[in-house]
Amino acid sequence: MSSKKPYQTPSKAYRDDRFIRSPQARPVRILAEYLDPQNRFEDHNVKDTILFFGSARIADRVDVEAEIAALKAAGDDDSLAQKKLGLTKYYEATRELAARLTRWSDEISDEGGRRFVICTGAGPGIMEAANRGAAEAGGETVGLGISLPFEAGNNPWVTEHLSFEFHYFFTRKFWFLYPAKALVIMPGGFGTLDELFETLTLLQTQKMTKRLPVVLFGTEYWDKILNLDAMVEFGTISAGDLDLLYRTDDIDDAFAYITRELAEHALPEPGGRM
Repeated sequence: MSSKKPYQTPSKAYRDDRFIRSPQARPVRILAEYLDPQNRFEDHNVKDTILFFGSARIADRVDVEAEIAALKAAGDDDSLAQKKLGLTKYYEATRELAARLTRWSDEISDEGGRRFVICTGAGPGIMEAANRGAAEAGGETVGLGISLPFEAGNNPWVTEHLSFEFHYFFTRKFWFLYPAKALVIMPGGFGTLDELFETLTLLQTQKMTKRLPVVLFGTEYWDKILNLDAMVEFGTISAGDLDLLYRTDDIDDAFAYITRELAEHALPEPGGRM
């Protein structure tokens, strides 16, 4: 006597974790990392951003001083921590500049959306300082995180509904630059240099046609790291390419330059995207 087999209930492909994680589903994952930020930015009226890049290793002065005190109390070497202490000025400069830009943006934003929202890579260090400054000024702030084995997640100053985690660097980079209307580069390492030079390449080649002021903050650091004048001397870049960067050590100067550029080129409409 034969028994009737039950109907099958297979999972839909987009609910099948094994498939979604497979190489064959990579285009689906990439598309998701494009559409999710687009959808959330539209939902929360985020029209454009001011982007901060810089080292994840530059900490708040209070935290570094506490680290030094603990090392001294334990009789351990504090030389590395002393070096970190010298860099804390960039954390505080980032925090203040982000706060001032947030307050300025709030003053000029209309009821239809949020203009020039502070955006970072959502990690510690300079990223935390920028998100923190914006949040302390009463603004919402974007964090475009990336899944890495040595980071705990997005810093707590990122606005929760504007907090993202990417798998792919290239989709994250797209969402860094697509809504950006200004860029502040604080001292940083390989990642900061990568983001800086990708931006400069897009501007130089006019793949990004919008006006994007790029502030290189911290001449003591950058003069040792970058010798772009040598590239002009060798003829590998043009002298005019140096005008893509605005160098300063002064918060007032950086604020005045960025707001002047945004008022002239990015208001009243958030157009001119890449």
